[in-house]
Amino acid sequence: MNSSLPLTISQRLGLYARLVRIDKPIGILLLVWPTLWALWAASEGRPSWYFVFAFVAGTALMRSAGCAINDYFDRDVDRHVERTRDRVLTSGLITANEALGVAIALALVSLLLILPMNRLVWALSVVAVFLAATYPKFKRFFAIPQAYLGIAFGFGIPMAYAAVLETVPLEGWIMLAANIFWAMAYDTEYAMVDRPDDLKLGLRTSAITFGKWDVAAVGLCYAATLALLGVAGARLGYGWAYAAGLAGAAAIAVRHLWWIRDRDRAACFRAFLHNTWFGFSVFAGIFVQTTLLG
Repeated sequence: MNSSLPLTISQRLGLYARLVRIDKPIGILLLVWPTLWALWAASEGRPSWYFVFAFVAGTALMRSAGCAINDYFDRDVDRHVERTRDRVLTSGLITANEALGVAIALALVSLLLILPMNRLVWALSVVAVFLAATYPKFKRFFAIPQAYLGIAFGFGIPMAYAAVLETVPLEGWIMLAANIFWAMAYDTEYAMVDRPDDLKLGLRTSAITFGKWDVAAVGLCYAATLALLGVAGARLGYGWAYAAGLAGAAAIAVRHLWWIRDRDRAACFRAFLHNTWFGFSVFAGIFVQTTLLG
């Protein structure tokens, strides 16, 4: 693209699409699956179609806004990281103010989707926006920022429960705790890809904090995720279908641990991307248990 010529509207929209990672839907999926876990559990397998639309669309919008705000705060760091130096903001194809404007616009549109819902959802949405906006700064000083990411990525869980039940029961918070450990597992795999660059820049990630115990830590996080989801399922009275979903997720986790055992960067990234099937397996168990058998 010739930077000396003014951009057309379609070219500028294309740059914005790259900013929010439209071409990389894994981030959306990692947010959508936990939200759907909660939505199906709270509604006993029969959520309203508006709730399904609003939460899926809202999750996609907030993830996109999060990408834009993340790039806004990381624009000076990303140019030193092999995987991120060609991002549209880092490379100067768009301005920092444009990225910030995109983030705000997407967040506002996502908030419109929850206007028909109750006040508890509105209150929780404020927390969700705060988490998304502060994560890029939080990861600068916290030794395991993936734990904070797990809260931000899983906050659709209490919001979904609040939308359906107008309260968040204990199992909703247990699911959120499970999501924190799951995010620590998959984002540590992701951090293992960037570890050489992050060490040079003096950044903090779980892959650096765990050090030589990184693979073991990922395994423990997967185990904690499955244990907490098992507790939530027991409280909900789920049976064999849900157990089968968790068993499938456990098999996927074992496969990931095999892939990352040598800490090969490509293999670690492959494991990270494959986590959508972990989330899907858990959802499939809930779907069969509630919608088909309930």
